[in-house]
Amino acid sequence: MNLKKAFPLLVLSFFLILSSSFQKQKEFLEISKFVDGDTFWVKYANGSEEKIRLIGVNTPEARKTGRTQVEYFGKEASAYVKNFLTGKKVRLEYDVQRLDRYKRTLAYIYLEDGTFLNAHLVEKGYATVATYPPNVKYASKFQELERKARSGQKGLWAAQ
Repeated sequence: MNLKKAFPLLVLSFFLILSSSFQKQKEFLEISKFVDGDTFWVKYANGSEEKIRLIGVNTPEARKTGRTQVEYFGKEASAYVKNFLTGKKVRLEYDVQRLDRYKRTLAYIYLEDGTFLNAHLVEKGYATVATYPPNVKYASKFQELERKARSGQKGLWAAQ
């Protein structure tokens, strides 16, 4: 096949792959275990599990592992997320990059009631903004929510 004939097919393939990166998963999934405030495992109907890392936000470390130390408000953030999500199902939405360097699936998380978890955690002061290109779809929204949480002294921004 020559390049002139193959080019339209390559362009179409590129756009199909790109559009699938932005797709929202339609099914709601159970959470099988919690790691910390911004990482947990989901369970699919077929029984397989996947480790999920929230895109665009970072919660303080809740436990000492290797090089990381427990950070201020880490235990509170982790407990909040666990309590907030226990018994609920979540839907995943992906951005440009599907996996991080640790092979965790990167996702924006929505609850069945429509709550956007990533934004909710920033708004309540349990997470800070941590955007890493190319996954910046909601970066400006998260930044605005963090400014409001800081000025309102919510969560980790509360006066000590």
